[in-house]
Amino acid sequence: MTKKKELSPKEKLYKKIYDKVYNYKTKSEYGFIDSEIEDILKDFPGINMKKFNDAMMGNTCMMSDDNKIINYHHDVEKAIRCGVENRDLTWLEWD
Repeated sequence: MTKKKELSPKEKLYKKIYDKVYNYKTKSEYGFIDSEIEDILKDFPGINMKKFNDAMMGNTCMMSDDNKIINYHHDVEKAIRCGVENRDLTWLEWD
């Protein structure tokens, strides 16, 4: 029988963020409107909002039929990582 590898603290954090973002029931299949982002951020108290907002700056997004900005799942996920870890996006994370 193979022993299941225990996740490191960083891997656990990334899994928590991934699960929250990709299991969140968004109005749009493509991503989050602002109120949904505000709701999901409640699950991350102590997040550095400056780092989160800096990571969200300049992202490609789309508009809904009712003129709301939709931010893609992967951008929200990366921005939460930055805010929780109190860091900037790395050059590898830019898309």
